[in-house]
Amino acid sequence: MRITIAPGVRLYVDVDGFGQVPDGPTLRDKPTLLLLHGGPGFDHSSFKPAFSAFTDLCQVLTYDHRGHGRSDPRPPDEWTLDTWADDVVRLCDALGIERPIVLGQSFGGFVAQRYLARHPGHAAKVILSSTSAAFNLPRKLAAFERLEGPAARARAEAFWTAPDEANTAAYLAQVMPLYNPRPPADPDARHRGRLRLDILRHFIVHEMPGMDLAPGLSAARCPVLVLAGEQDPVCPVADSEDIFRALPPGLAELQVLPGCGHGTWRDDPQAAFAVLRRCIMA
Repeated sequence: MRITIAPGVRLYVDVDGFGQVPDGPTLRDKPTLLLLHGGPGFDHSSFKPAFSAFTDLCQVLTYDHRGHGRSDPRPPDEWTLDTWADDVVRLCDALGIERPIVLGQSFGGFVAQRYLARHPGHAAKVILSSTSAAFNLPRKLAAFERLEGPAARARAEAFWTAPDEANTAAYLAQVMPLYNPRPPADPDARHRGRLRLDILRHFIVHEMPGMDLAPGLSAARCPVLVLAGEQDPVCPVADSEDIFRALPPGLAELQVLPGCGHGTWRDDPQAAFAVLRRCIMA
């Protein structure tokens, strides 16, 4: 379904699980787990069907960021972290969601970090998964070189510094498969997504090089789980450690899962989901 969150702005939203469940003579409200997908330029489909596993604990809500996927197209001047972060609040207001548990994966973690800075009292909890607070290109390049040698480093550097059509195609085909040490459990998953390469390139050129989300993290007022894969080359563990140090003491937890890459549940769903379930139930 498409939900209007502002005049002329509709987001594609999908809901999995009941928001209220019978509990004796009453209906008990379950928390909402709000999932912010990666990218930019990708869509919510990467969460399906894995995150249906959480419907016993919460109502699971996925959506496509403004301009992405099945959401309505929007102009480039709205393709900013500030806009996408504020959309989290706009969507919750439109749906009557209070105190969500917000999980941001990769680029969705950029959005979640900006959301924490701009709306520090809005979430009940935030999970920052396989993400970074800054571009940190040298770390990425070193990680790709360790995995696959100088050729992988060169392709990654070409993409991140000049994301034209040829460099983007080479990166998606030859470098992105290095994000995870294990092959995809569902090889058809990548075909289900709707990719907006124009948004991807726009963000890499215009906002990502100067991105510095760490100062805003000090505004956090809720528990924050920072979840990282030990073998993630595009958002290395050092990036998650930077995020952890920037958060207020006592609110943050850092979990690094061995043998996992980008999006820890893709490599070890049992371990990753155990961590997420504990966070949701805490």
